[in-house]
Formats: sequence, structure tokens, C-alpha cells
Amino acid sequence: MTRSVVVHGHFYQPPRESPWTGVVDREPSAAPFHDWNQRIESECYAPMASARVLGPDGSIASRDNLYAAMSFDVGPTLFEWLEKSAPATYAAIIEADRSSAVKLGHGNAIAMPYHHTILPLASRRDKVTEVRWGIADFRRRFAREPEGMWLPETGVDEETLEVLAEEGIRFTVLAPHQVASRSASGLPLRFRAGRGRELALCIYDAVLSGEIAFGRLLTDGALLASRLAPATPAIGVARGSGAKTSSKAVELTAAATDGETFGHHHHFGEMALARAFRIVGEREDIRIENFASFLARNPPREDAALVSPTSWSCTHGVERWRSDCGCRMTPGKSNSQAWRGPLRDALEWLAGELHKIFEREGRNIFSEDPWKVRDRYGEVMGSSEEAARAFAARSIKPPADSARTERAAELLEIERGALRMFTSCAWFFDDLARIETIQVLRYAAFAIELSGDAARLEAGLLARIGDARSNDSAEGTGRDIWLTKVKPHHPAASLRA
Repeated sequence: MTRSVVVHGHFYQPPRESPWTGVVDREPSAAPFHDWNQRIESECYAPMASARVLGPDGSIASRDNLYAAMSFDVGPTLFEWLEKSAPATYAAIIEADRSSAVKLGHGNAIAMPYHHTILPLASRRDKVTEVRWGIADFRRRFAREPEGMWLPETGVDEETLEVLAEEGIRFTVLAPHQVASRSASGLPLRFRAGRGRELALCIYDAVLSGEIAFGRLLTDGALLASRLAPATPAIGVARGSGAKTSSKAVELTAAATDGETFGHHHHFGEMALARAFRIVGEREDIRIENFASFLARNPPREDAALVSPTSWSCTHGVERWRSDCGCRMTPGKSNSQAWRGPLRDALEWLAGELHKIFEREGRNIFSEDPWKVRDRYGEVMGSSEEAARAFAARSIKPPADSARTERAAELLEIERGALRMFTSCAWFFDDLARIETIQVLRYAAFAIELSGDAARLEAGLLARIGDARSNDSAEGTGRDIWLTKVKPHHPAASLRA
């Protein structure tokens, strides 16, 4: 085999659950479904696990679990929802990784940091926690160690890659513009992370990926197959001459898109992908696989020069998540994203204050360094409330009474709130008053409530987000949105001082 094809899907949705109840509120824009998770699960996640393959007469000849054929990651917060609300789809995803590991020697699934956070904008300590929580979540679900890790928005800098390598991650996936140069054959590059550690950078084909996500390739499975694996001579043969140049030459074609591309953004896109995999799979000169199995045979030989900080969805690096850089969902629209900066500044101030409370109280409660306890909290993230309380009880100094256990649990939830406030979706879209931004402000409210210093922290936050202004004059400032869209969702309709 000299040519390999890898299609990667990044499956993720902004978190939607109330931080107080854990329940997703009704979202009228998702009608006739209760919320967007339900709608997209019906349009994409479930069909991907049972994609229809039509026979010559147009009837359904078979159904394919596409997770078993493609590389994929599932955001841990989405995985938590799937496990509880779509167990059949959840089970199909887990089984797909197991079956691909049997077939290829390496499972199709790769990990993701626990929250969809732009890691280049996070402190090193927060990078480490997000990565460790993501690894712990992956280990609990797939019963194995992850080989690769998807970075949210492929947001990357040197420190992020150093953290991945330190935590045992072997590869990640980047866009072509995130490295200074790349292999003409699409082969992975080597990033030297220091202390003898290395990380493979798998570079996807941006043109091909764009045609899948935004073009017409998903209207015809045969057309998609022809782009994934053009009917051209293998690179071991000199084109036009028939003379072999190298029996060991290899070529990798890699595509990467949001997983929701298949079935949600493009209706019946999963059927086109299933047909393409069937067509390509019949060719003897092509191997459909995942990045880990490819790397096992073809470790990177060329060093990478990283361009950082960068991402796949902002042409200005990572400015989309902290400034009015010009990137927006509606091109040419004259609305302002000047609210992004004040929102980030306000939440960074709040996170800093919450970290101080966690460290100060944690040193008196926990039996070891509070930050080590925070890192280990990933062992029970996404599981039951009972498991979280048991973890807190195991982590405190004697005496292990109920009051100390309760405060230990609250301190860990404060830190979870401090991290999930930076879910990237809050800055990605075009207005401060969207549900994604309101959601992270609710996380902030929940953390403030647990802090024991609610009045001061709320006042400090409101003083800072008052400079953030919606493009809709009826929505007003960040302060207005807090008072009208955030506090009323608290079960008691007010924060506890």
C-alpha cells in the first residue's frame, strides 16, 4: 500500500445544560426538537452510526457505522449528554473504536481537552488541567489511553504542544497554514517538544476539507470518492513513464471537518460519505485508516516549524476569541465584535479571583496540593454526583466530616466553573446576546454563588462587562444581559451572598 486516506470528524456542540440543574432548557430555535442537542443527534450523530447504503434499485442494501471507518473525536461535554440522552448512539461510537482497533491495530477515536477552550489563550496550569481532564474522560469511555488529541478550533502554540507531549499524546491535527512548510505527500511532521519528547503533526488538506464542508462533494458519494482517492498512478510510479521510482514511497490524503457536516449541515451527507468509503474501499491501492495506524508504519521524518498562535477558523491567529478582528459568521455585516475584549477581560478577572479562593481554602482542606487535586478531578468529571462527592471525601485532610466534604466539593466545582467559562463558543459568533455567551455567564454565576464572596465578585464582574455591548440595542450591555438573561435562570432567581 502506498496511498492512505484519513477522514477526521470533530464532533462537538456548545454545552447547553443549566449549571444548577444539569438539565438542558428548551430551545425554541431547535423546534420541533426540545433543544439543539436532540436535533443534531437526530440529523447527524445517530445517522452516522447507521448510514444507509443504497442498492442498484434504490432500496437500502445495508447500514454502515461510519465511526468505524473514520478518525473522530467527540467533545467530552457532548459525550456526557450522549451517554445519558442517546445511549444507542453512544454505544455505537464506543463499539466503532473497539472494532477499528481490532481491524487496524489502533482505534479511530482521539481525545479532546475537556472544555472547548482556545488553549493558546489559557495559562499553562489551565492547559494541563484541560488536557488531563480530557485524557481521563477518554480513558473512562474507551478503556484505553488516547494516542492523539484534537485541539479546539485547532488552536495551537508551542506551549500547548509541549503540554500534549508531556501528557503522553503522540499526535494532533492541524491546518496547512499552521506550519511554515509541509510535505508534498501529505506526510505528518515532527514537532520537537523538548526534553527528548516529540509530537507528530498531521496536516489535513484544506482544499479538500473545504469542499466537503462548504462545497458540493456531499451531494454525490462517487464524486467524494474521486476527490478522496483520484484515479491516478501511485506515487511510486513516474507518471507517464511507467517506471518505478521507489517501492517505499507513501502518500497520505487527510480531510478534517466538523462532524456535524455529515447530516446536519448537509442533509444525507452521511450517505454520501458511506458510499465514498465503499467505493474507495474496493480499491487495492488505497488504505482507509486513521492517523494512529498510519503513524505506526510511517513516523514523521521532517521537523515542523510551527506558526503560532493560530487556529483553523480565524485568519488573525486566535483573535476571534478576544478582539474585534473581523472574523464573524455573517461576512460583510457591519455589526461590531468589540464586546469580545471586555467579555474576556471580565471573565479572566473573575477566574483569577476564583483561583485565589480555591488555592487559599484548598490548602486548608485538601490532603495535597490543591492544583494536583484539581487535575485528578477529571477522574469523575461527567459521571455521577455521588462519584464527585466521594472523590471530594477521599481528597480532604482529616477529619472527613460532612461540612468539610461539602466545601471540598464546592471548591472543585468552582474550578470547573472557572474553566468552562472560557468555552470558545461564547466568542465565536456575532453577538454578545447569543445563547452561547449567556451560557458561559451562567457558569460564571454558578461559580460566584459557590465562592463565599458572591457580592464582591458579582459587582466586580458587572463593572467589567458593562463595557461589552450587544449589537441589538434592546439587549443592551453585558450588565443588562446578566440581569435579564442570567440571574433569572437561577433556581432562587438571585445569587446567594
